[in-house]
Amino acid sequence: MSRIGKQPITVPAGVKVRVADGKVFVEGPKGKLDVPVHANMRIEYDEAGKTVKVTRPDDERQNRALHGLTRSLIANMVEGVTKGFEKRLKIEGIGYQARMDKKTVVLTVGYANAIELTPPEGVTVTLPDPTTIVVTGADKQKVGQFAAEVRAARKPEPYKGKGIRYENEQVRRKEGKSFASGG
Repeated sequence: MSRIGKQPITVPAGVKVRVADGKVFVEGPKGKLDVPVHANMRIEYDEAGKTVKVTRPDDERQNRALHGLTRSLIANMVEGVTKGFEKRLKIEGIGYQARMDKKTVVLTVGYANAIELTPPEGVTVTLPDPTTIVVTGADKQKVGQFAAEVRAARKPEPYKGKGIRYENEQVRRKEGKSFASGG
């Protein structure tokens, strides 16, 4: 039995859960989310106990894989509409910076042209200072994807460490060429 899949999801107060047409709809203070559910997975919402339980029909390989996945997706939606998700990125390098132009993030990271990235619906970007980017939203997948796109604009390079990295990311540094006599 899936260790993650068999755990019930507790639904906090102020969150509405609805299961219909092969989808799970979750609505809370931070927004509305929905996820399609595979036809084999059974979702039961207990309104009295405020819990969601995911079950599978048998121990077939695909059903075992989908069991934990489905439970995690629903749990992330519940967490997203209550607390929300956040990714913080740091920009390192002389002259490297970010700025907001309406809703678009404009990155100046050493290329001839500035890179403009527009966040998807439901994702907000704030810049506490020119070298810090904070991506927030209710949908964990959208927040992570947009943060990855921002990072991909200029990945941290291993020699000087310049580029865009996640706040607590460790960049493996390399030593440059040494000009010692080969003798």
